[in-house]
Amino acid sequence: MALYEHVFLARQDVSAQQVDALVEQYKGVIEANGGKVGRVENWGLKSLTYRINKNRKAHYALMDIDAPPAAVQEMERQMRISEDVLRYMTIAVEKHEEGPSAMMQKRDRDDRPRRDGDRPERSFGDRGPRPDRGPREGGFERRPREDRA
Repeated sequence: MALYEHVFLARQDVSAQQVDALVEQYKGVIEANGGKVGRVENWGLKSLTYRINKNRKAHYALMDIDAPPAAVQEMERQMRISEDVLRYMTIAVEKHEEGPSAMMQKRDRDDRPRRDGDRPERSFGDRGPRPDRGPREGGFERRPREDRA
């Protein structure tokens, strides 16, 4: 049997329980056709880059599948019929990844190297006095020009 990673997008107005029911439905299709579903991840409701069928967001779900090609084709056929599934993509892989997928791994912002090197954080208000200028005085004053006397 071949190994696949399958991701599908469900409409934004379906609930999380309905997404879980869709996963179970397609899991049943795979198992009925002689396959197995390994890891299942629900990535939650995320914004889409562009609208798909008037949807700005979608529920994302990932399934690791070990099944014959006919089982995957049947699952994809049923996804094409379903109005709740906006898009899907199945990719054949050499082996399934261990642990959580890249979407589920949360990287802490403090662990990443800073782009600006080791410069300290600075805001616009803490520049301090400028040595090339004297103290500021309030308002503008008009001085008479020398040629206007």
